[in-house]
Amino acid sequence: MPADTAAESLARLAAERVDHRFKGLPPDAGGLTVGALAAQRRNLFTGGFATPVLALSAERLEHNLRLMETYAARHGLAFAPHGKTSMAPQLFRRQIEHGAWGITLAVPHQVRVARAFGVRRVFLANELVDAAALRWISAELDADPDFRFVCYVDSVRGVELMDAALRGAARPLDVVVELAAGEGARTGVRTEAECAAVADAVAATRTLRLAGVAGYEGEVPQADPERVMAWLRRLVALAADFDQAGRFTGLDEIVVSAGGSAWFDAVADVFAEIPELSRPVLKLLRSGAYVSHDDGHYRKLTPFNRVPEEGALEPAFRLWTQVVSRPSPEQAFVNAGKRDAAYDLDLPFAQVVRRDGAERPATGVTVTALSDQHAWLSTTPEADLEVGDWVGLGLSHPCTSFDKWQLIPVAEADGTVVDYVRTFF
Repeated sequence: MPADTAAESLARLAAERVDHRFKGLPPDAGGLTVGALAAQRRNLFTGGFATPVLALSAERLEHNLRLMETYAARHGLAFAPHGKTSMAPQLFRRQIEHGAWGITLAVPHQVRVARAFGVRRVFLANELVDAAALRWISAELDADPDFRFVCYVDSVRGVELMDAALRGAARPLDVVVELAAGEGARTGVRTEAECAAVADAVAATRTLRLAGVAGYEGEVPQADPERVMAWLRRLVALAADFDQAGRFTGLDEIVVSAGGSAWFDAVADVFAEIPELSRPVLKLLRSGAYVSHDDGHYRKLTPFNRVPEEGALEPAFRLWTQVVSRPSPEQAFVNAGKRDAAYDLDLPFAQVVRRDGAERPATGVTVTALSDQHAWLSTTPEADLEVGDWVGLGLSHPCTSFDKWQLIPVAEADGTVVDYVRTFF
């Protein structure tokens, strides 16, 4: 897709009308375009927004984008952040503007979203054997010489199915052999011998081209630095063995890819050890949760805890809720639950309370459970909490936070809403 068409697609998001589809937005904004509402620069707390409402910090979002751009450049890594985290084309564009090589995705629907908004390089970190999806991707490749697509293969049978679906394609589809993270791990080829058999199957087709090797170190069983780095060195050795065997003849570059959000420091260290191969190596990192970060799971696991001299990500999400019941001194309820907040890894964290325009720490307030539309709060005697107070919750796991909100306000520190991020799940 040409750059101007991509810009037009993003511009159409601003032309979308605000209505009942988008929870948390001011009721009196119904009928306005998203762009017109953004131009009003309403305040999140005084501009008519209704709780619950999820907001992204404008400053923290920009900080995280810049930090990972700098990190990847410092370590000589190409960066294809995983788009499944946000499924937000506006954020895809900002990630690319901040130096991303392309966007990683997981399923064909996500690729369609990316292509609709002009993403020219897609790494599909998954096997793809669906014939209809393969034919669509092949048509995209044939129609757009600037479109680059790479996906996993992990079995001879998978190669056979891909080959059958792609017969007649003008361009071969680039694939990387996925090395499993270990026995009992998720997808991927378990042994190097089986990897060679899959590579042989690819070489026997005209529809596929072997572009490199890849995998996901986050699935290493009982992961610790030693086990993760040992697996990453297996991945690098596999690339070197394939190269020595002449499997990458005709390529401009060899793809070696790994990297979730918990071990990208190990990826950087081991990828720095990649020996000189017959072609330049595209060292492709795929971490995605960084864009919003979080207040739980990734705050504990981020590699920046191990390398603080490299910087620190900042949690950009806050879910604003309102106290709707205070049945006892030990208990309160706010009006957000499983339909609004991630809960697959950790419950939300009560962070701040707002009353009459003043904000203070949520001392003595703990989220203990979620119903569909309520969060259960335990309150100690020091908790000063009344019906009507706004409670700001931190969230854990960005991937299951974005997907509950179709249009997310982006607010500056003083509450001024400067943009709205549209998601497509």
